[in-house]
Amino acid sequence: MTTVPTYPIAVSVHPTREALGQAAGALAARILRETLEQHPRATVMLAAAPSQAATLAALADAPDVDWSGVNAFHMDEYLGLEPEAPQGFGTWLERSFLRRVPGVSFHRMSVTGDPQVDAEAYAARLPVGPFDLVLLGIGVNGHLAFNDPPARFDDPQDTRAVELDGVSRQQQVDEGHFATIHDVPRWAITVTIPRLLRARHVVASIPGAEKRDAVRATLTAPIGPDHPGTALRTHPDVALFLDNESAPR
Repeated sequence: MTTVPTYPIAVSVHPTREALGQAAGALAARILRETLEQHPRATVMLAAAPSQAATLAALADAPDVDWSGVNAFHMDEYLGLEPEAPQGFGTWLERSFLRRVPGVSFHRMSVTGDPQVDAEAYAARLPVGPFDLVLLGIGVNGHLAFNDPPARFDDPQDTRAVELDGVSRQQQVDEGHFATIHDVPRWAITVTIPRLLRARHVVASIPGAEKRDAVRATLTAPIGPDHPGTALRTHPDVALFLDNESAPR
């Protein structure tokens, strides 16, 4: 049996959500600047969630990032919502971040047709090589993107249509995106864990007490599908930013 190498995660704890965002955003900006100094374009994969808001705000305000050289992608999207529904992740990113960084090229996921066709079409738009930077969070059940437990760490596909579990759907209600769990779509398209982690750098922003158990599992549980966040320990360059509420006691 092949042994998967593991790596230490660089963990930092900050007093507030805003301080977390400033630190994570500064690191993300530095990675993009350094990438663009060496290459004509940079690729960044974005998560769309309230947990990312402070980091994205700091990144948008960071000086000297040539956004005209950045290709941005997003890691998941609901199936069954109207194209411009405010809960859509592409819409959230455009409203909360992308309008603040003019010049960026945003590759938005289409989810208006057959889910399998849409998933394959988005996979074809992803860069051939690794992402230069992935900005992500972790769900209350440990999910990465919408790869709920039990998650595939060896998924052969870059994207796929998935049925969301009840914990993920309830999280969307608790975060204020939907009135009830019955309003939350049951299906989504997600970028898979192997494709997310085919990246040079991963910056994870995880604030809030509701994420504390998921953070603890990510750092200490056996690496495997029951705790998707543990996949981060198989990547050589992950920076995990916590606030006082999300940091395990």
